Amino acid sequence: MFVCQNQPCGARWMPAEVVIKNEGQGPIFRCPLCGARNRLMASHRADGSIDYKQLRREASGADAAPPKARRS
Repeated sequence: MFVCQNQPCGARWMPAEVVIKNEGQGPIFRCPLCGARNRLMASHRADGSIDYKQLRREASGADAAPPKARRS
């Protein structure tokens, strides 16, 4: 199951419900509901098929923890 990483959306999708493609920055799927780009990691299985796992969203400016105070 894939989850849209767009914070207000968060919709859940089965792999068969999304289109996985490479838009130049590795495999992604666009959320069918909000259109957000969600990164994936491709793993090649021994039988030649490809297994996709979702990468978690990295914390950005507003979501990141505040920096720790430096001791003098």
